[in-house]
Amino acid sequence: MPNTMSALSSWEGFRVDSCVEREDSSLLITLRETASSAVCGACQQPCSLVHERRRRLVRDRDCFDRKVWLDVPIRRMDCHHCGARVAQQISWLDRHSRITHRLRIWVETLVQLLPIKHVAQLTALHWHTIKTIDHQRLERLHGEFSSQGVRRLVMDEFALHKGHRYATVIMDAETMRVLWVGEDNSRKAIRPFFELLGKVGCQQIEAVAMDMNTAFDLEVRKHCPHAEVVYDLFHVVARYGRDVVDRVRVDQANALREQPAERRVIKRSRWLLLRNKDNMKAEQAVKLDELLAANTALATVYLLKTELKEIWFAPSVREGFRRWRQWYRLTMESQLKPAIQFARRLKKYLRGILASAIYRMNSSILEGVNNKIKVIKRMAYGFRDSAYFFLKIKNAFPGKPR
Repeated sequence: MPNTMSALSSWEGFRVDSCVEREDSSLLITLRETASSAVCGACQQPCSLVHERRRRLVRDRDCFDRKVWLDVPIRRMDCHHCGARVAQQISWLDRHSRITHRLRIWVETLVQLLPIKHVAQLTALHWHTIKTIDHQRLERLHGEFSSQGVRRLVMDEFALHKGHRYATVIMDAETMRVLWVGEDNSRKAIRPFFELLGKVGCQQIEAVAMDMNTAFDLEVRKHCPHAEVVYDLFHVVARYGRDVVDRVRVDQANALREQPAERRVIKRSRWLLLRNKDNMKAEQAVKLDELLAANTALATVYLLKTELKEIWFAPSVREGFRRWRQWYRLTMESQLKPAIQFARRLKKYLRGILASAIYRMNSSILEGVNNKIKVIKRMAYGFRDSAYFFLKIKNAFPGKPR
């Protein structure tokens, strides 16, 4: 027992009266006050008058393989300075708390390495107790909104729950720091971010990268008069894949009902057509070449997809506009209805597409954020508290120095 006691530091204002081993092998340490006066928990002034005394069972950090419990005498002071009757202030124990600061700090360290469920098993604390400790830690670190020096933003949405429930994440494009996360992806949902940003902060925003989300677009233009909207290549190409490549592929497969072997090849070619050729293995590239050589319609939409990407890599707005006109002309001449409809819809977003020649930014970095978000969700086995989940996301992306 002396070795165990020496491993524990002192408790300021108290001394050990006794230490016994309980039936579950944990230690119960009874403490005694060392001074006749105490500090008022309300005004932090020395106080000698005691209204009543109570004892509180408090959990301290484990000592080696033993759990440690403290039987602490708590005095409720009758303060002659502020007139309050509150519990005394204890430097190592928060008011009304049943865990010491030392245990809280240990738990805060563990939750940065392990899921809450595993920390609960290790410490024998309740899941909600550990979650509350971690929530308070994250609130101290990321609870205060700061947008100092922010000039460029990236906005995107991610799936919050099943059933088409989404949340919006906004990041500083230069430091990769998550500034704000909120539920839903509507104009009303993202408006609090601009209110937090303030009038001065909104005027300093020069560019915002996003997908073709009308809600994001309209809200940015309303609050940030000097900001240029930049539409992201990744999302446009992904939509082209869904609206054009997939539609043409299905139409071509349906036209080959009398030829089951050829129809099967086209039906199974979806990922070949959507994937970048640079990322393919040699045998996949060969299959793609054979498919495009055998089907003119698929070859056309694949070529148009390649040409569409080149608009975002134009060295100037003038060159970008030239590439756009060439792509638009080729699309109109293709006589493929899905491609023509897509080009006409895309035309109204042309300014934001050409802006990529001035502002080299995109929301592809948020795809990495989305992947990390999925990992956080899996580690927590899902989150029922959205505010806590959003703090976790902010903590995972604190940003890099400017």
